[in-house]
Amino acid sequence: MDHAAINDITDVQTLRAMLADCGAVIAAHEQTIAQRDHTIAFKDAKIGKLTHEIARLRRVQFAAKSERMDPAQRELFDEAMAADIAALETELAALREPAQPAARPPRQPVRRTLPPELPRIETIHEPASCDCATCGAALVKIGEHVSEKLDVEPMTFFVRRDVHPQYACRTCETIVAEPVAPSILDRGLAAPGLLAQVAIQKYTDHLPLYRQEAIFARAGIMLSRTTLAEWIGAVGVALQPLVDALRV
Repeated sequence: MDHAAINDITDVQTLRAMLADCGAVIAAHEQTIAQRDHTIAFKDAKIGKLTHEIARLRRVQFAAKSERMDPAQRELFDEAMAADIAALETELAALREPAQPAARPPRQPVRRTLPPELPRIETIHEPASCDCATCGAALVKIGEHVSEKLDVEPMTFFVRRDVHPQYACRTCETIVAEPVAPSILDRGLAAPGLLAQVAIQKYTDHLPLYRQEAIFARAGIMLSRTTLAEWIGAVGVALQPLVDALRV
């Protein structure tokens, strides 16, 4: 309502009702702002805590390198420390991403080409219907979205190739395709089966990452201990909600 219309109102009760409505709107906005400030303060405190913990772990990691230690113990220590730091950095990046974009772009990992000699198990994710859900006309295939991830099946490596065909309706120009499933490592080459294999061998079979590195190398798959440790850290963060649910 503009100022001219308000000036024309002479009824006191109407003006009081309008004032009450304005007060309710202002109170709602103030509550929203207070909740937002509380969320920001909580995130800032969490970010500060994680940053401090990462710095502390890096100091411990640096100090331990100057100590004389058995090589086997050194490998276990480095793996555990790298996994802890990777887990904290993953959680810190998740907190910073929506509200605090990084000042500089993150270092892009070098994506290695998956060995072409590995067998491909291809799964085609077709839409539930070949007809357009909007107008009922037949869908026409216009392309594909293809993703390849390295997977493992009891020490038999293969490349999991997920194909998402894209269809279009020529009548209403609607594009239909099955959505891409979420992944633990969005830009990584490891499929869930391989991540589970590495975690099970480490924590259930008590197989250190440096031994897994050697096992993978014998199969022609070059995976460094640092990469495996980062995977373990990311898996730990992804499984944290399940751990919290089991503790209830």
